Amino acid sequence: MAQQELKTGTWQIDASHSTVGFSVRHMMVSKVRGRFEKFDATLTVPDDPMQSSVQATIDSTSINTDNSDRDNHVRSADFFDVEKHPQFSFDSTGLEAKGEEFVLKGNLSIKGNTRPVELTLEFTGSTIDPYGLNRAGFAATTQISRKEFGVDIEMPMDGGGVLVGDKITIEIDAQFTRQND
Repeated sequence: MAQQELKTGTWQIDASHSTVGFSVRHMMVSKVRGRFEKFDATLTVPDDPMQSSVQATIDSTSINTDNSDRDNHVRSADFFDVEKHPQFSFDSTGLEAKGEEFVLKGNLSIKGNTRPVELTLEFTGSTIDPYGLNRAGFAATTQISRKEFGVDIEMPMDGGGVLVGDKITIEIDAQFTRQND
């Protein structure tokens, strides 16, 4: 299929072809990787694509690190406290060109704490699928401090360091489908 430009309109994330993942240092020697199984996002593209906006939500209960005991602990009040905070959200505030990539600025809310974040954003292209639907892809990454979002559990290790690192790397691969406006 031929590469297309990003058309104006409202685009909905295709969750079955998208991933919201993360990694965090564990015991100071390795990384634990995980993902969220349930999320939603809407992309609005006006005539000037640099004025585009994104609103997204993540179901915090849907964390999956391929270890159910760890997932249940992360859902607890020690980490996400999903009973009180079942959802994270992101609302974009601006988009800037930076070479071949872009910087998507916005406000991220986790566990009742909202902080500005910047995601390095790559537009990976758009196409028309075999069903005639416009599809567009994006890859985004950022790094946040879990403590700044109230996920401030401290679990020091006897030999120094902590069980769970503070810096969380977030990686998103998103495919959107243009909605009929």
